[in-house]
Amino acid sequence: MTAAAEVAKESLLWSDDALGLRAVADPSGSVRLTDDGHPWDCLVPLAEVLLTGHGRTWSGERFIDTAVGARLVLRGHETVQDREWRHTTIRLTDPDTSLAADVTLSTVPGAGFVRSQVRLVNEGDTPLHVEGVSTLTLGGITDAEKGLDGLTVHWADNDWLAECRWRRAAFRDQVVPLNRSAHGHEGRGCFERYSQGTWSTGRHLPLAALTDSAGGTWLWQIESSAGWRFETGEREGAAYLALFGPDDAHHQWRQTLAPGQEFTTVPAVLVRTRSGGLDAAFGELTAYRRRIRRAHPDHTALPVIYNDYMNTLMGDPTTEKLLPLVEAAGAAGAEVFVIDAGWYDDDSQGWWDAVGAWEPAGRRFPGGIQEVLDAIRRHGMTPGVWLEPEVVGVRSPLARALPDEAFFRRGGVRLTEHGRHHLDLRHPAARAHLDRVVDRIVGEWGVGYLKLDYNINAGPGTESDSESAGAGLLGHHRAHLDWLASLLDRHPGLVLENCGSGGLRMDYAQLAVTQLQSTSDQQDPLRYPPIAAAAATAVAPEQAAVWAYPQPHFTLDEIAFTMVTALLGRVHLSGFLDRMDEEQLALVRSGIELYQRIRPEIGGARPFWPLGLPGWEDSWLAHGLRAPSATYLALWRRDTVSEAVSPNVSGEAAAQNVDTGVRGVRIPHLRGSHLHPEVLYPTDAGATATWDATDGTLTVTLPRVNTAVLLRLGGTPPTNRPVPNEKTWSGSRQ
Repeated sequence: MTAAAEVAKESLLWSDDALGLRAVADPSGSVRLTDDGHPWDCLVPLAEVLLTGHGRTWSGERFIDTAVGARLVLRGHETVQDREWRHTTIRLTDPDTSLAADVTLSTVPGAGFVRSQVRLVNEGDTPLHVEGVSTLTLGGITDAEKGLDGLTVHWADNDWLAECRWRRAAFRDQVVPLNRSAHGHEGRGCFERYSQGTWSTGRHLPLAALTDSAGGTWLWQIESSAGWRFETGEREGAAYLALFGPDDAHHQWRQTLAPGQEFTTVPAVLVRTRSGGLDAAFGELTAYRRRIRRAHPDHTALPVIYNDYMNTLMGDPTTEKLLPLVEAAGAAGAEVFVIDAGWYDDDSQGWWDAVGAWEPAGRRFPGGIQEVLDAIRRHGMTPGVWLEPEVVGVRSPLARALPDEAFFRRGGVRLTEHGRHHLDLRHPAARAHLDRVVDRIVGEWGVGYLKLDYNINAGPGTESDSESAGAGLLGHHRAHLDWLASLLDRHPGLVLENCGSGGLRMDYAQLAVTQLQSTSDQQDPLRYPPIAAAAATAVAPEQAAVWAYPQPHFTLDEIAFTMVTALLGRVHLSGFLDRMDEEQLALVRSGIELYQRIRPEIGGARPFWPLGLPGWEDSWLAHGLRAPSATYLALWRRDTVSEAVSPNVSGEAAAQNVDTGVRGVRIPHLRGSHLHPEVLYPTDAGATATWDATDGTLTVTLPRVNTAVLLRLGGTPPTNRPVPNEKTWSGSRQ
């Protein structure tokens, strides 16, 4: 039978023109999701399910080729419209086990993404033991002209102090050709990345991409704080993609489904763009992230946050130290003041392994913590405090007061990690304890901002009875999200910052609920720009909290450098502002005033990277935002940190790595536009910019190393807009 005849016999179940994707069923009822209708034999089943006792049809490192996935057949489908969203559920069943798998594909017509989840139901009369289940699969990915030789894979390594480090490699460097015709089988391996333990982004970001030579992109994101994995490899001459939540092999996750029981996977999203490369795809992903998150006024107000920790008090706050900082932060234009770690430390042995009660330390605040909170409000700012809610120190009285069942346990033993126990928020005693803490701090003290940190990796999870550790972690993770949502239900103006030793739990399970994400704990201002410039790959710009920590011993260039680093995200101001001279303070204030003028445009802007995604050692870095009225561009010129050229830089760009202080930056979306680039900040450091509309090239001069500049291109400059008052967005008591 010809390929055309095979296509004619397929049943179309779902399609999206913007994505160029369709789900089809063959005459036997087998269903596949494909890109542009590639041949059936290169595709993968719509859902892959690994059951104990059933396994795979081809053993190896891949989690495709499952026996259940090959048996799943169509039993119906339906589409439901929910406001702007369109949800199509394709219902599958395994005739051998009576396992039902409902795959829901959710789209917004005209947008370039599809979100997927899979619901499993045991409709049989014997228990089923699930060891892994896909959230989304796709086959038939190729370069139109070069096949697999034209594909590039992109992924991001992540680590403490070194977040969002993007890598790229030719697909064929990772998935080598094996001459299938000579062996009669596919390979056993794949390119994979996965999380480990309770830091969801402690190793890698839960997103990656394939690009083709024409600028087409397949970009994906998995939304889980409790284990995730993706793989891509070759199947019958095309690439495939499979996205998973936790599984047994990588996360000790197993889920037993008794007759009638069900399980729903974590969500994942796939973005598909035909041109524009990674910039276009990340623009679509940014729009998607804004659609799925909980509505909150902070997403448009974007108040400037001062936090006393970074390179300043470093966990040693007292009334005496805080009051001068409060006055200086208010004068600089901050609108939130956060008292970071240590405010509860009243223990001669230190606070790390004694936390849990979250009561203010009397010796640190002789007049009570309200004295400082009141001072913050008097200076026009909303008070905030730091919490690490999921842990209880081993020396805390709470460690003895709460039952063992309220904590993570494995093998019947309470987990201890780095001097802390880990609360299981499925237990009512754990949740009641944290509710009392937050309701006291927010409801009684009038705190409107909570920085929620998470500084241990508790391993694969917690076991209860026959529950696997990974299933326990997923259960806690979902209870944690529910608890966070309940705080915002009770305190609608409260702002929650998600922090995990910086960016080690930077996923959109958390960020769909919380308002901000800490991007790093990086204390070196010269090391922060590649993190800040790439942060918008992981987080919507208005949720990306970036430190700006000017210090009185900094030169004006150094102050401007650290300020520029934060101006296209969320400004997390720190530093001993109270010790600066007037010239230094004026430079800080001008940066904050500029941010307050441009911030109304950040929440609707899409990110782009005209020099490519930043390399860790790159001397020149660039990150821009395409806003409705203008384009904003931050550029940094650093000392060459290493002789090695970043793997993200090659050819002409590599030659430009020899630093002359002049850099050409191509901005294709502005090509043909007649505009005058404006140096927004700093305005008197010698930076210049000229624009060539013919080929869309901006030429920027930064005459000194370790300097940075923020530019604006196009449109009418933003006018001074009123800063939202406290009642608009704060969590202060009504």
